[in-house]
Amino acid sequence: MSSFRDVSTILYVEDLDASLVFYRDLLGFAQTYQFPPDGTAVFVGLEHGISLAAVNDGELGSHGQPIRMRVGRPFELCVYTDDVDKALSTLRARQVPVLAEPADQPWGERMAYVADPDGNPVMICAPVASS
Repeated sequence: MSSFRDVSTILYVEDLDASLVFYRDLLGFAQTYQFPPDGTAVFVGLEHGISLAAVNDGELGSHGQPIRMRVGRPFELCVYTDDVDKALSTLRARQVPVLAEPADQPWGERMAYVADPDGNPVMICAPVASS
C-alpha cells in the first residue's frame, strides 16, 4: 500500500484577495506559495500549523474540471488563540461578521464564531482560564 503524508485543504473562494486579508492578514496564516508567481494570483498556499490553499471560484482546475463553490457551509475551521475576547474584538474592528459571541463551554474552552469572506464559520477558541 502507498504511504501518504502531508494533507492540504483547498478552499474554493469567491474573492481571493478578501480571503487573503482574512486568513493571512487577520488570522496569521503564512503565505507559502502563489500561482502564477508574478502578477495576479489565482491560487495561494497558506500555512498555520496546517496547510490551507485558496483558489478563485470559476478557475479551471488541474483535473480539467471547473472549480465551483458549493451551496451552504462546506467546512468549518477552528483557530486557537490565547485570548478569545481580544481576538474577537480585533476581528470585529476589521468588520469581520461575528456569528456567535464568546462563551465558556462545558468541555473547558471559551469559543466564539466569525464568518470568513465566503460565509464559512470559523471558530475562535482557547482553553478556559483556570482561577
